[in-house]
Amino acid sequence: MNLLATLAAVLVLASALHSFGQQPLPVPLNLQATYTKGTRSATGQPGPTYWQNSAEYDIEVSFNPTTRRVAGTVDIVYQNASPDSLRQLQFKLYPNLYQKGAPRVSRISPKDIGEGVQIEALSLAGQAQDVRELRIQATNMPVKLPKPLAPGSNLKVHVAYSYILNKGSHTRTGEVEPGADFVAYFFPRIAVYDDVDGWNVVEYNGSQEFYNDFCTFRAAITVPRNFVVWATGDLKNPGQVLAPKYVQRLQNAEQQDGITFIIGPDDLKRQDITAPNPQNTWRFEAQDVTDFVFATADHYVWQASSLVVDPATKRRTRVDAVYNPKHKDYEEVVQFNRRTVEAMSYTFPKWPFPYSHETVFDGLDQMEYPMMVNDNPVATRDDAITLTDHEVFHTMFPFYMGTNETKYGWMDEGWATIGEWLISALIKPGFADEYGIEPYARGSAQEFDVPITTLSTLQNGPAFFLNSYPKPALGYLYVKDLLGDELFTEALHTYIQNWHGKHPMPFDFFNSMNTGAGLNLNWFWQRWFFDDGYPDLAISSVNKSGSGYDILVTAKGTKPVPIDVAVTFADGKTEKMHCTVSVWQAGNTTVTVPVTTKQPVTRVVLGSTYVPDKNKADNVWEGK
Repeated sequence: MNLLATLAAVLVLASALHSFGQQPLPVPLNLQATYTKGTRSATGQPGPTYWQNSAEYDIEVSFNPTTRRVAGTVDIVYQNASPDSLRQLQFKLYPNLYQKGAPRVSRISPKDIGEGVQIEALSLAGQAQDVRELRIQATNMPVKLPKPLAPGSNLKVHVAYSYILNKGSHTRTGEVEPGADFVAYFFPRIAVYDDVDGWNVVEYNGSQEFYNDFCTFRAAITVPRNFVVWATGDLKNPGQVLAPKYVQRLQNAEQQDGITFIIGPDDLKRQDITAPNPQNTWRFEAQDVTDFVFATADHYVWQASSLVVDPATKRRTRVDAVYNPKHKDYEEVVQFNRRTVEAMSYTFPKWPFPYSHETVFDGLDQMEYPMMVNDNPVATRDDAITLTDHEVFHTMFPFYMGTNETKYGWMDEGWATIGEWLISALIKPGFADEYGIEPYARGSAQEFDVPITTLSTLQNGPAFFLNSYPKPALGYLYVKDLLGDELFTEALHTYIQNWHGKHPMPFDFFNSMNTGAGLNLNWFWQRWFFDDGYPDLAISSVNKSGSGYDILVTAKGTKPVPIDVAVTFADGKTEKMHCTVSVWQAGNTTVTVPVTTKQPVTRVVLGSTYVPDKNKADNVWEGK
């Protein structure tokens, strides 16, 4: 409604110089230190002395689907770009979630608890180390260096290892069913050393997610005949592991818009898909990614298509659905995958999909990895849509952006949640995905409802869910609504341009958005992300005015949310009106929504799908 748009604009302009709108955000002292050191800046850009470490990984791994034994070697060239001399390396052994005695929040079958990762050999700069002296602490393995690794230098590391992949307790990785496995976090890796915390020593307990450096991965994965491998990165030797007709189908799929079967049900019966060797070694390579995973199966079909994701360069991305043909809900997943990649490239966040393929694998979880997704079968088509687009959207956040999911779940899951809301409606017009909205309305203002910016490592249960998923997603959505699509896209692209391929912290996001929008949004960031409070609007009164009616809306809670009212007139017609969160910027607790009409108003309803409300009992006014 034009009058409301004008009202919102006037309120924003009138309060622009109000001190409430100019308050600085409360930056913790350890994060303020990054400004002093010059690694980060108050504009949101990386500072002049920003740095981050990286590595090249050459992985050779053999996987036996029958015994589930993973055994291999990792050769690492680790680059110390920091200004510090490193006296140790901190390794992550994520499979040790299943080690006897390891701390965990996940329920694990006793049959899956074992000895964990066995380090069989370790050398540093070609010098063998005594592995008996290693002091492995569950998923952390500190390794003291014979001499400090100087700034600007690199170190060659060799590790030989093995472990047994879990079977019955599938937490983001493990056997899916006999003959199908999703193998993630399967190799020893060097943890992140950054300008904020130094080494990332937070143990993985199955709850918080991950934080890894951008690296180059070259992987050689050996599996038995008839097992196909899908993985992060590009398959470098298709002619050595696939029969010629399947190589041709794969090449065709990478260049055509249509959806085809690379492996169909009839192909599975013939068992002529892979090279006829007892064992085949599949070689993949990926650059500038934060992780590497693979999946393998001997009885899954493979649907694929591709699309142009960058009209400037005509670059294409292949999209896959790999699944057990018994799971009929997966038959449309390749289409949902394609629509998501298309929407991400052209609509939201309107950034060319950054990778060469996106493979959705029929697994036992709901988890994302670079270029790969491990998604369980679901009961309904709507569930298949929302699950697919949510996990695929993670490609941008956290992988393209390199956020610390362990500490800041909202910088990861919050984006995937708003992506799910927006893209699901594009895949199925009229579909209003309400994921997390009502749980937040119910859970707000309870003891566990702490601010979003509370470290994820300090949360669990409902607090962890609300602060990782719906609350930040609503915050992003409200800023998008406030700025409008064009300016929001410009602000978001400023953040992406500043920090893709790096490690942004929360204030890098807030400051980049402010800079990109050309507006100080701290008033909203403070109230939505940092402060306590809850969303609760009420209709206080509906009174006649000179031009029609005035609807007085009162904010009983302190969380700023949009105002949506549906007004019904005596002739039965209904008009909807909307005010962005900008109407609350000045710190006011009431807003008058004018209705221009000559018709009597008979009913007013306050609220909409994406506006949670603690108490809905005062959201309806009935005329007398």
